[in-house]
Amino acid sequence: MNKAPAAETAKRAKDNERPLVEDIRLLGRILGDVIREQEGVDAYELIEKIRTLSVAFRRDADQEADKALKKLLKSLSGDQTVSVIRAFTYFSHLANLAEDRHHIRRRAIHERAGDTQEGSIEVAMSRLRWAGIAPKAISNTLAQSFVSPVLTAHPTEVQRKSILDAERDIAQLLTQRDEIKQRASIVDSKKDALTPKELAANEAQMRARVMQLWQTRLLRFSKLTVADEIENALSYYESTFLREIPKLYADLEDMLGNQPVHSFLRMGQWIGGDRDGNPNVSAQTLEYALRRQAEVALRHYLTEVHYLGGELSISAMLADCTPEMQALAESSPDQNAHRKDEPYRRALTGMYARLAATLKELTGTEAARHAVAPQNPYLKAEDFVADLRVIEASLKANHGAALTAQRLHPLIRAVEVFGFHLATVDLRQSSDKHEEVVAELLSTARVHADYSSLGEAEKRTLLLGLLNDARPLRVHGAEYSAHAQGELAIFAMAKVMRERFGVEAIRHYIISHTETVSDLLEVLLLQKEVGLMRGTLDAEATADLIVVPLFETIEDLRNAAPIMREFYALPGVAELVKRSGGEQDIMLGYSDSNKDGGIFTSNWELYRAEIALVELFDVLAAQHKIQLRMFHGRGGTVGRGGGPSYQAILAQPPGTVRGQIRLTEQGEVIGSKYANPEIGRRNLETLVAATLEATLLQPTKSATKAFLEAAAELSQNSMSAYRALVYETPGFTEYFFSSTPLREIAELNIGSRPASRKASQRIEDLRAIPWGFSWGQCRLTLPGWFGFGSAVQKFIGNGTVAEQKERVALLQKMYKQWPFFRTLLSNMDMVMAKSNLALASRYSELVGDARLRKKIFTAIEAEWHGTAQALATITGEKNRLANNAALQRSIRHRFPYIDPLHHLQVELVRRYREGKADERVQRGIHISINGIAAGLRNTG
Repeated sequence: MNKAPAAETAKRAKDNERPLVEDIRLLGRILGDVIREQEGVDAYELIEKIRTLSVAFRRDADQEADKALKKLLKSLSGDQTVSVIRAFTYFSHLANLAEDRHHIRRRAIHERAGDTQEGSIEVAMSRLRWAGIAPKAISNTLAQSFVSPVLTAHPTEVQRKSILDAERDIAQLLTQRDEIKQRASIVDSKKDALTPKELAANEAQMRARVMQLWQTRLLRFSKLTVADEIENALSYYESTFLREIPKLYADLEDMLGNQPVHSFLRMGQWIGGDRDGNPNVSAQTLEYALRRQAEVALRHYLTEVHYLGGELSISAMLADCTPEMQALAESSPDQNAHRKDEPYRRALTGMYARLAATLKELTGTEAARHAVAPQNPYLKAEDFVADLRVIEASLKANHGAALTAQRLHPLIRAVEVFGFHLATVDLRQSSDKHEEVVAELLSTARVHADYSSLGEAEKRTLLLGLLNDARPLRVHGAEYSAHAQGELAIFAMAKVMRERFGVEAIRHYIISHTETVSDLLEVLLLQKEVGLMRGTLDAEATADLIVVPLFETIEDLRNAAPIMREFYALPGVAELVKRSGGEQDIMLGYSDSNKDGGIFTSNWELYRAEIALVELFDVLAAQHKIQLRMFHGRGGTVGRGGGPSYQAILAQPPGTVRGQIRLTEQGEVIGSKYANPEIGRRNLETLVAATLEATLLQPTKSATKAFLEAAAELSQNSMSAYRALVYETPGFTEYFFSSTPLREIAELNIGSRPASRKASQRIEDLRAIPWGFSWGQCRLTLPGWFGFGSAVQKFIGNGTVAEQKERVALLQKMYKQWPFFRTLLSNMDMVMAKSNLALASRYSELVGDARLRKKIFTAIEAEWHGTAQALATITGEKNRLANNAALQRSIRHRFPYIDPLHHLQVELVRRYREGKADERVQRGIHISINGIAAGLRNTG
């Protein structure tokens, strides 16, 4: 073997990483200085000692280091423990910022070298050109497309907005530092006396921000409210979406020449409208969410119009304007003599006054500045766009086109995308809650005394009859339960919000736990009750909200296509959907199916459900022009459908994308993807690029019969292994609750929803998010891989050597040729790389029953090794992340600093459960949860 190339590659990799290492060292040094200054030298040296022992434990599984570390941790006082945990938590946060900066830096270097990366719009466009697809065809496809990331509230969201804001400042300072260094490399640094001063000033600002972080409380004193969740989400619009989405569109327009680009990429939101399992969401929170969303959008527009007024100082004495532009200026209430010859400024002053009046009318708040009094509010966003278009046309017609690109075009695009509503708010509730309301309405109206006792066929007949009856069900003067009033109030508020903020403000009604056709009909009936559905099924009915079934459990996924087939077979339903826009969203939940049957079976059943639904809707599209849109309920963890979005979209079954896709973004993933504006734009790009490629190139071919049969067998065996452990092993529930910090997570003020759907300790009732989150905290990440090793071992079987080789060859072929299988294995590989059996064994020590602990941990450990072996056999790679250098780098630099948090967490949980707890112990546990979640990044 020639060692020279290997040595050269290693040197190049080290050189590439040098800026990352320098940033991590700089931030670590600043944090160390702050700790020494604030907490004293002894505190700093204690932190360093724990870090050194933890690294030795990770690197060498050093038993002496293990003993020394346990002894040291047990000796710490409550104050010392909290101080150490805070130090490693903040380092975890700072390392993330350095890593994000390096990701942007490496991408820029690749692009300058002409080496654009997969997942970028450039690569997607290049592939489309190679395939002979013309810009006009791409433009036409986008005109029929709808791509929407949907931000959701999250029971394990651990970041406070104050922390996010300070970290954004540090990220900007890291960017500024790169720019200073880059300039110094262009100009001879010896002649550039400013560089050292600028770097010193930059570091001083960074030190101030790190000191601010150290003195800022990481945890909330009170439970996170829905209003808090709304504000957290809105911060991403202000920092990223409102500015970066228009830039993305500008890039697309540039690449497509003069072809128009329809505003197909839009944001969605669950926060304020998702009631499933959250008693704190009401009609009032829905109204608050949309009012605040409108305020964020309108304040952005006001700011941009203000700056446009400063830039468009064009005098009518020096440049002409169109008659339409002159008319817009004349309609302005601005009579300032200084602007008499400045039509653009006069027009923009009038538009600002209209926007300020719109802000007051829609949100009750005032604009920051007024040249003239607010007046004549815009009735809809389209009217504001029309005025902006008048300005654009006039500039283009009179040698002013250069003035449109910087601010006017992005503003026009922003208004087209965000309107006055900012993001479409989805409504969601569990099917059983709708049934309760319908039953009460029918009982009170004396239509049926006990609706819930009816069989499915009887329910359908009754509901269809009511949907064909023009009369409402509510009895004037009757008293209804708080639950019924609350649910009907949501529907009524949705109607008001659509009238106030536009029809895009609320479009989807998601039904959790859809198990029957009547679940869908009940929501149509509740729409009818408040006027969201008009007419009757047999007479030109239309419905304002798309009724979206959510299929979650494995059984529900298997029934998805049959339920939708029966729904559309009902008289009047297909015609209703066609008249209401011809769109049918279907949501597929990854979480509960995984908790139900494990990672492989969850993904396989989702794949099968999608294929069956596409076949059904191909027929409906031909007959009624009804378009299917899949809505993927992806969580942060791989066990909840997470993983790289680009690969996930391309791995969808053939024909399931077709320019239409919605997917949820949750928890820490929102922060890691969108807190940094540039990384936010790149992540949005990957959604667009993957959608274009999946739609126009159709890279995913139908799987062969052999592949499908093999996957079905793997699924059956994987699910058996998973359920044998989770649901059939006596004592597993006790092991899970004892060996993970779930109880402590449930007490943490990190979400507005309870951790469990019911007051029980059954795995079945536990929400899928804390289930996955807990396994991440103890570093087993079990939902993301368990069962696959056993499935592969059983699949290969005990036949002859030739038979075994043949089956291995089939799995290897599936990995190479089938994107679904390859992406699933890649995600398992990523999850296993983030797991750590040595640390997990420390958590298992929290289980009081030694026999139970040994029995279950031994089974988990054996399956981990079996899965690692299965991945190696199929992929040909013995080491984790062989094809993911970026994550390898991340783990190498970040995880040694997360490990101490695990050791400290185990020690504090032990104290807490032994009753040796005070407020500091509890605070220490909660801060460690924050630090580990931030370090692992995709945890919930």
